Amino acid sequence: MQQKVAIVILADTTQSDGLGRVFNALMAAKEFKDAKDDVQVIFTGAGTKWISEITKPEHNLHAVYTDLQDTIVGACSFCAGAFGATDAVKNSGIDLLEEYGSNMSFRRLAQNGYQVYTF
Repeated sequence: MQQKVAIVILADTTQSDGLGRVFNALMAAKEFKDAKDDVQVIFTGAGTKWISEITKPEHNLHAVYTDLQDTIVGACSFCAGAFGATDAVKNSGIDLLEEYGSNMSFRRLAQNGYQVYTF
């Protein structure tokens, strides 16, 4: 049975556990993708700052990020602005989500039957 899963990344780049949390988020997304599940990856909150890091070819998570690009649906527009990540999001080609005002929508995910995992 195919799963519908949303992986929501909230972890900050400045917290000591942030790298572990984003690693676990991306690996969870990869596991679901490899199983041919319907997976969406969304960056919100301070998690929007990770985009400027993992898009660098020398970053340890760049390869898994590259593999998951087709599952990344976007980054919260409001949060990207609040955390100074808007330019990095735009430069990466990731969409800025404005589904509920200038925010991404958790309701859209629930309404469409996605299990939401936050990291």
